[in-house]
Amino acid sequence: MKLKINYFAPIVLLAAILFSCNNDTSNMRKKITGKAGEMVVVISKSAWEESAGEAIRATLAQPQVALPQEEPLFDVINVPHEAFKDIFKSTRNIIQVNISQTVEKEGVTFTDDVWAYPQATVQIQAKNQDRFVELLNENKDKILSYFLSAERERITMNYKNTYEKSVYNILDKDFGVTMLVPPGFRVMEQKKDFIWIQYDTPDIIQGIVIYTYPFVSDSAFTVDYQLPLRDSILKANVPGPTDGSYMATETRIDPIYNITRHNGNYAGEMRGLWRVANDFMGGPYIALSELDMANQRVINAFGFVYKPNKEKRNLLRQVEAMIYSLKLNNQKENDKLNKQSDFEINVEG
Repeated sequence: MKLKINYFAPIVLLAAILFSCNNDTSNMRKKITGKAGEMVVVISKSAWEESAGEAIRATLAQPQVALPQEEPLFDVINVPHEAFKDIFKSTRNIIQVNISQTVEKEGVTFTDDVWAYPQATVQIQAKNQDRFVELLNENKDKILSYFLSAERERITMNYKNTYEKSVYNILDKDFGVTMLVPPGFRVMEQKKDFIWIQYDTPDIIQGIVIYTYPFVSDSAFTVDYQLPLRDSILKANVPGPTDGSYMATETRIDPIYNITRHNGNYAGEMRGLWRVANDFMGGPYIALSELDMANQRVINAFGFVYKPNKEKRNLLRQVEAMIYSLKLNNQKENDKLNKQSDFEINVEG
């Protein structure tokens, strides 16, 4: 089956979203408001226009990495203290800035669900703007990680309520893993150790390619190993819309690669751009490679988005939440091996 869009899937997904919203009775607290990626910053007008505001914008509105068009990490809305009323208090992400000589204890605090659920809030207190900028710069990685994790967890919560059971069951039975993807995703191609699933509309494509390969050395967690392997798999299994076209990695920009842990297992996250060779399609991707030590294999979930000339940040974050919902059926066995092993991966190259 070729990489193309489907004109009927939006009805299925809309019905699933409405069902999820109407049947979420797990928490009766006030629900968060606002769009995905929005951030309210409560700050005085003077501080917003001076060094404190500049530092906030440089941190929160910096470009999201590995997108074909520039988009900010967050859509920042500044609100003066006197205007911070109920309409803003239920926003999903909030930073409260207090800059005053009367501040007794400077610092940064993180608080969940202050006015709504599931909400993420940060409070930054400083005696002056110079100290505020210092505190923000010292804690910006923690702050960004906190809010980005909250965004992902909210998406995952929705998928837990309503997910595509046919895809879930195939992954469970044939691959020994599970993954939560929303209704409307369907299998485009399945072979031994390979599956391509996709959701598409007249405007977008969200796809995930999952494949496994033997873990024979730590080179399996390097860019030099993973890129050629992935390109060979994509070329053989993910054709483009025209004869002779196929999906591939865009090599004109370097991917961003980090070693991490997922579910306690060694893992690597890669971000970059993909393209269709001999055609004009392309977009951003995020890939998660995870070590299944018990089976001596690497599981790779390659998620991609196509939405030409439109914003893609939130669509990619949805795909990111899907691939990070990946769980190994034999995780308990891997937990034991992970505790027993001093195994470390050399990630050079």
